[in-house]
Amino acid sequence: MKVILLAGGLGTRLSEYTDTIPKPMVQIGDKPLLWHIMNYYAQYDHKNFYVALGYKGEIIKKYFSNTAEKWNINLIDTGEKTMTGGRVKKLQKSIGNETCMLTYGDGISNIDLNSLLKFHKSHGKLVTVSAVRPPARFGAIKLEENRVVSFKEKSKTEEGWINGGFFVIEPDFFNFIEGDDTYLEREPLERAAREKQLFAYKHNDFWHCMDTKRDLENLKEIYKKGAPWIR
Repeated sequence: MKVILLAGGLGTRLSEYTDTIPKPMVQIGDKPLLWHIMNYYAQYDHKNFYVALGYKGEIIKKYFSNTAEKWNINLIDTGEKTMTGGRVKKLQKSIGNETCMLTYGDGISNIDLNSLLKFHKSHGKLVTVSAVRPPARFGAIKLEENRVVSFKEKSKTEEGWINGGFFVIEPDFFNFIEGDDTYLEREPLERAAREKQLFAYKHNDFWHCMDTKRDLENLKEIYKKGAPWIR
């Protein structure tokens, strides 16, 4: 199955790295995060990649022109200022009339892609999004007036699910995206939800984004201890 990877953003919150390289090329261990994401899909035999390039895309092109992996990697310029939805729209012709998978180039997980696809096929709608509970950033205390009745150190948030990336989309969903200025996470997905075409696959295990330096340092430590995304 074809896999769209969004790898064109500026990554301003990681500017000490992204001043010189695109965020998906920040290294975890001896490989860039984008490689780790591709390798995760490849472990499920999804090796046909369509990478939406933007900011410093030439660095991604140079790296993957020399890769030894037997993957089909299509590197497509989608513009530096194009928004996430616009990048997806620019790949419509490349994807054609096929179901495809889609994720961001700055997050990794051990989501079961076989179960994700099975779930998507079971409901027959246009879009499946993975829903995750992110790690809590702070310990939680419960109070009765000034007395602490419970204290829980950082674990996962107990309320609410968030977009974990790792989508499955049907070709008709491309028609929900207007143009370059469209954010995938706004009108296209909001419309899909309104029209009852958006379902969520709940993933309760490992998921981690790389938005900040703290996120990056956490990912590096997780990798050293044994990356849960390597099967």
